[in-house]
Amino acid sequence: QVQLVESGGGLVQAGGSLRLSCTASGRTYTMGWFRQAPGKEREFVATIAWGGRYYADSVKGRFTISRDNAKNTVYLQMNSLKPEDTAVYYCAAATISTTDRTGSVFEYWGQGTQVTISS
Repeated sequence: QVQLVESGGGLVQAGGSLRLSCTASGRTYTMGWFRQAPGKEREFVATIAWGGRYYADSVKGRFTISRDNAKNTVYLQMNSLKPEDTAVYYCAAATISTTDRTGSVFEYWGQGTQVTISS
C-alpha cells in the first residue's frame, strides 16, 4: 500500500504562484494531479510518467509538473493563477504507465490540499 502526502496549498491572489508537492511512501510509475472545485466533478490537471508529461488544456502553459524519482515526489508549479483554479487538489499515483485522465486507473490518492485564488 502506497501512501501519498501532499503539501503546498494555500491562498494567493490572482496572478500569483504556488507549488504543490506530493511524496509517495513507495515506488510508483505514473503520478499526477487532479482537482475538484465546489459543486463540480473531479477533473484532470496533469500527469507525469516515464513517457512524458500531460496537461489539461485549461492549465497548459501555466502549470508545470515535475518529479524527483529519488525522493518519490511529484511537484506541481502553478503560475499565473486564476480564480477558476480554486479547488481541492489531489495527488494520485498508479503502478502502471497510463495517460488516463478520468482518475479511474490511479490506485492511490492523497488527502487533498486546498488552493484558493482570490480575485
